[in-house]
Order: sequence, then C-alpha cells, then structure tokens
Amino acid sequence: MKLVYITNGINGSGGLERVLSIKASRLVAEYGYEVHIIVLNNGHLDPFYNFNTEIFFHTINSNRKGLFFLKDYFVKIKKMVNQLHPDIVLVCDDGLKGFFLPKLLGKKRPIIYERHASLAINTGNRFYGGLMRKLMRFLAADFTHFVVLTPTNVKEWNSTNIIVIPNPLTFYPKSSASLTTKKVILVGSQSYVKGYDSAVKIWSHVGKSHPDWELHCYGKKDSQNRFQNEAQKSAITQMYFHEAVKNIEEKYLESSLLILPSRSEGFGMVLIEAMACGVPCIAFDCPSGPSDIINNDEDGRLIENGNISAFTDALTSLMSNEKKRKEMGLLAKRNAQRYLPENIINQWNDLFKATLQ
Repeated sequence: MKLVYITNGINGSGGLERVLSIKASRLVAEYGYEVHIIVLNNGHLDPFYNFNTEIFFHTINSNRKGLFFLKDYFVKIKKMVNQLHPDIVLVCDDGLKGFFLPKLLGKKRPIIYERHASLAINTGNRFYGGLMRKLMRFLAADFTHFVVLTPTNVKEWNSTNIIVIPNPLTFYPKSSASLTTKKVILVGSQSYVKGYDSAVKIWSHVGKSHPDWELHCYGKKDSQNRFQNEAQKSAITQMYFHEAVKNIEEKYLESSLLILPSRSEGFGMVLIEAMACGVPCIAFDCPSGPSDIINNDEDGRLIENGNISAFTDALTSLMSNEKKRKEMGLLAKRNAQRYLPENIINQWNDLFKATLQ
C-alpha cells in the first residue's frame, strides 16, 4: 500500500515531526508500506529526528507570498499527488491551507486529516479566530477520516468522520528517574502558547521558597529571548533556557518533575514521554490533552487552566514530598504503557485497511 503524507516540513523539533518520524518509519519497517512525504521548500533536509531510509521525500518549492503562494502550492501539490498515485493521502498541517486539499484533489482516493493541535490554537482576535474555527469545522467534513488525538479533541469538531488515535511513545526506557534530584523540566517551544510567561511567574515564587531547585527549559528558543529576559528582569535564579536536544530522554531521567503550563495542546507528547521515564507531571487543564493523559492526584496533577497560584502550590508541594513523587512516578510509568508504539501504529494499520475495503 502506498501512502503520501503532506506536511510543511520534518526538520523541526516539535511533536508533529517526532510523531511522524516514529509512525512513518514503523509503517515501512514493520508493515511493509511504501511511504512518501511531501514537504515545502526543502523542509526534509537535515531532519531533527531519524526517519527510515526507505521513505521517499518530495519538495514543493515556492518563494511567492499570500494568495500567489497558495495558488502555486495547490497547483504543485495536485500535480505531485497525481504523479505518485497513492492509495491514501494523509494531511499533517495544522494551518488552514491543508483543509482545502479534499476539494483540490477530489474523491479519487481517500484523504485522511491528522490534527496535531487543539482548535483553540486557531484563535487570534475574536472575529478572525471565530471565523477560522467555523471554516475549519465546515471543511473538516470533507475528509474521509478526521483523526484527533484525544476524546476531548472530539468535542471541538462536531463532525461524524472523527476517529481518535493518540500519539505513540518515542521511547520507554527500562530505567526510571530516581526522582531525588532537585530538578524540574519544561519541554516545548519557548512561546506564549506553551505558557513560558506563566512558567516565569510560577518560578518567581517557587525559586524563592526552594532556592536549591532548578528549572531546565528545553525547546526552540524565542528569537527575541522574551521569556529569558523576563526571568532576568525578575531576578529569577536557577531557571535555565536550552535549545531543543535530541537526547531529551536523558534529560527526563535526570529530573524529578515535569511542568506543562501550556495554554493549549493537541495532545501533550512531553507528558507521556516524561511519564515513560517515571516522572510525575503537573499541567494546566488546557484544551486538549492533559486531562486525557494525567490521572489527577494519582500519576500527576491537573491544575485549573491559568491558575498560577494553584500551579505554584502543587509544584512546591511535590518538590517537598519525595515519597509522593515516587508513588506518582511508579503509576506514571505504568500508565504510559498504553501509548507504546506497537499499540498505536497497529490502530493506523487497521484504519488504512478498513478505509480501502
């Protein structure tokens, strides 16, 4: 069976790229699929994650802007897909343009959309954000299947073609974090959506009461260093900002807690990765993902979305209670097993076979 994935690029360090590397590689190696990935402007060069060498990459190049870019993009996408003659097309693009591909490509073959972000990310100002959400919901019905990551995501779309398939784990180490180090970890692009401004506020309180603890942040840096500058202006110590690293598993294993102060998530890949390493997680109950992954007060803590004070209290409580951290860590590692790749990739294989019946 031949699959064609359409995405913007696979050379970033985000969750979409990480999941696609795992899924596409296993579909080739373990299920015998022929997999092609179409990217924009050579977005396949120097990938951050490893992809199976038998995957075929294709690029659509365009230096045009606005509507001229969209016209160029759609013409070239249609031509390339028709040349490849796939059995199934899969769209991995959280922007608006990917929603128009069923109308562009027609009904010659099944087209499956993979949503890797909450609809809440497409907000902007009230008028524009509301218009975007309505348009996306309307266009979502054109896909053969619309795959979301959690049951909570289903409620955002109100469509009959929705299927839930969560992300697979990247790793599941035999060892677990000792949870004795005085290190907290935050993983994700250093941005407003990921709540880095909230992390600075939280650590401004936590750092004072626990000066011997450290917060290490890993992710694509903000070009203006806004959050790092905020931390410096607030005289916050023991908060360190790092670029994304490929050996993030090692960083989880060195940590005792993970925090996720995001305003929205499509899933929360970092939650299941940390849990696989036996690290308890504290997250805002944002749309969508954390509440589907974390069992509150069992393997982690869910905090009312945006409540800085409650987040700070939960974090300091677990920093002060090694016994509770270890109890949560054991449950977190066990509960993360439901996201093992062999369980998730098989769901995709079943979906592809059922789609072509």
